Amino acid sequence: MIYHVRHQTILRYAVPMRLARFNLRLRPAPWPGQWTSDYALQVDPVPSTITSRPGAWPVHVARLVIESPIRQLTIESRFRVGVQDSAPPEPQPDDPTIGTVAKAALVDRDMSASAPALYLYASARAPLLAEVRDWVGDRLDPDRPVVAAALALALRIRAEFAYDPGATDASTPVADAFAARHGVCQDFAHVMVVALRLAGLPAAYVSGYLRTDPPPGRPRLIGADAMHAWVMLWCGPTRGWIGFDPTNGCITGNGHLFVAMGRDYADVAPMDGLFVGGAGQSIQAMVDVVPEEEMA
Repeated sequence: MIYHVRHQTILRYAVPMRLARFNLRLRPAPWPGQWTSDYALQVDPVPSTITSRPGAWPVHVARLVIESPIRQLTIESRFRVGVQDSAPPEPQPDDPTIGTVAKAALVDRDMSASAPALYLYASARAPLLAEVRDWVGDRLDPDRPVVAAALALALRIRAEFAYDPGATDASTPVADAFAARHGVCQDFAHVMVVALRLAGLPAAYVSGYLRTDPPPGRPRLIGADAMHAWVMLWCGPTRGWIGFDPTNGCITGNGHLFVAMGRDYADVAPMDGLFVGGAGQSIQAMVDVVPEEEMA
């Protein structure tokens, strides 16, 4: 499948912002089974400087420096992306067990940005919580097949947690979202990452896009899509990394478009930084993920 993605963010300030430095993580990093072309980043007003570099994880970072007072900043990212057209991987009878994968991760000698050892331990936004361990119970015992157990965990999160955009924001600790059993994809991905790491498994947080289809007979709404988050789990040297979407209770497929992977949200946040100015800021984001065959 080939898609065209457009992501526009508009930031408005109550008083002029005098100086700012922002990090953008909107350009898809390389990932197996996916390619990207025709990437374009437009910023209005034009920043003093824009520099790009690869991140410490599978993430691409663009750094903006703004030195003139502004009241509004518009950032638009566009690209064309192709995803391997195949069925999502399914649990197999010969899948390794959780215990086998956990041991393999400890001795794996990979030192790249996607090395399983980098995603084994607690991180700032994904601490190893005792309450999550108690909630998981024996569902991630070492003798369970790793892919089937992870899929069951994703399904359990979808069933027991309510999707509620008003319940949390980007700064909500995973402990609070877990206690409330409410949140959004970011919260559900963090809960799943924590649970898997507690079992000794390499689990990563992924930022990307999800193709959404309009209801039958209804037109696709411009700007109605959004960024999405899910989990990558290293399932051993043979199976490799497999994506699990706890918001939708599924293994990821060709409708999930990979942008970046890190230890938690902080590593892959679409935008962060700082600015000098008064209080009062609003953010409006609009995303379109359109299959190429639907392009006019």
